[in-house]
Amino acid sequence: QVTGYLDDCTCDVETIDAFNNYKLFPRLNELLESDYFRYYKVNLQKPCPFWDDSSHCGMRDCAVQPCPSDEVPDGIRSGSYKYSEEANNLAEECEEAKRLGAVDDSLSKEARQAVLQWAQHDDSSDSFCEADDIHSPDAEYVDLLLNPERYTGYKGPDAWKIWNSIYEENCFKPQNVKRPLASGRGHTFYKWLKGVCVEKRAFYRLISGLHASINIHLSARYLLQDTWSEKKWGPNVTEFQQRFDEVLTRGEGPRRLKNLYFLYLIELRALSKVLPFFERPGFQLYTGNKSQDAQMKHLLLEILHLAKSFPLHFDENSFFAGSKKEAAKLKEEFRLHFKNISKIMDCVGCFKCRLWGKLQTQGLGTALKILFSENLIEKIPESGPSYGFQLTRQEIVALFNAFGRVSTSVKELENFRNILQNMQ
Repeated sequence: QVTGYLDDCTCDVETIDAFNNYKLFPRLNELLESDYFRYYKVNLQKPCPFWDDSSHCGMRDCAVQPCPSDEVPDGIRSGSYKYSEEANNLAEECEEAKRLGAVDDSLSKEARQAVLQWAQHDDSSDSFCEADDIHSPDAEYVDLLLNPERYTGYKGPDAWKIWNSIYEENCFKPQNVKRPLASGRGHTFYKWLKGVCVEKRAFYRLISGLHASINIHLSARYLLQDTWSEKKWGPNVTEFQQRFDEVLTRGEGPRRLKNLYFLYLIELRALSKVLPFFERPGFQLYTGNKSQDAQMKHLLLEILHLAKSFPLHFDENSFFAGSKKEAAKLKEEFRLHFKNISKIMDCVGCFKCRLWGKLQTQGLGTALKILFSENLIEKIPESGPSYGFQLTRQEIVALFNAFGRVSTSVKELENFRNILQNMQ
């Protein structure tokens, strides 16, 4: 039943399927297997900021295997922000600014602070995520290829509490409007959703799309067999149907899947918009291996040009298009709600789920940051630092891996469709 046009968009499911499954997905996969994109630095030891929670998933599939630091390429380890010539120059400028601040007593304390912050590109006001401090002793590199997202057995009240907190407290929703299946009356929820502004509707659909994407991964890489000699992972059709079948979910499943396509369009749009940032000659995907770095930058640009060529992009101009004051207020609300969701990820009791939850929320947060920074991106100079708009290595790795997850979900849907057709 997931077919045809998507709400609030000019695009349809079939166009995305053909574009993703045959053009973009294979290239993106190749990029994500490269050294630059497979190592993600994360702090999985942060305490949950919202409730006391020491319940951790005891199953071995919940564990995350961090990398011994000598396995991480030197170029990545030598400083996560030093991913380009430009960033190295920037580091020198920061030092210069510190010296300037220390020497020049004629500058007021505030002015010195401003110089320092400017030199360090403090763009936290643009950030949609509570990012980990990657210099914390608890932050470790994780090889994403060795810790794939798949079914871990983490479910029940603990997992429900996380999603409930995300939907009930962070989706702009009045308390008395229950979301579908939480109360069993979906029609009042959708009536409410239809009545709210396009931005708040989009926010809910992004979260729902992310939830659907994660559920597809768990169904597609399910533990089918676990004996002492081998583990076998593969698609579990029953699990998939329980989460998405129209009858079993009282009409909810197809809506969730359409929200996945909406999420795809938003992240694809961000990739098409951020091209000028990556096109600059000074930008490198720096790992220390010169020929591989050049090759991967070439592949990255090919993917971004492909994203740009997509014929039916989401038109984000409908977002925050009202009066300037109202729009600014709404955008700030949007940002703070999303920031809160990124903090909830530190409450996830399964470390593998926490890793992928943090990465995917940071990736979506980075996509939103890009869409809201269009004017700054257009002003990026061809060479030299781009003071207005900056992405850290963490944001870059999260952006592409998060889109890789959504792209994989769209591909896996085709696989489930084929399996279900053959079963009939």
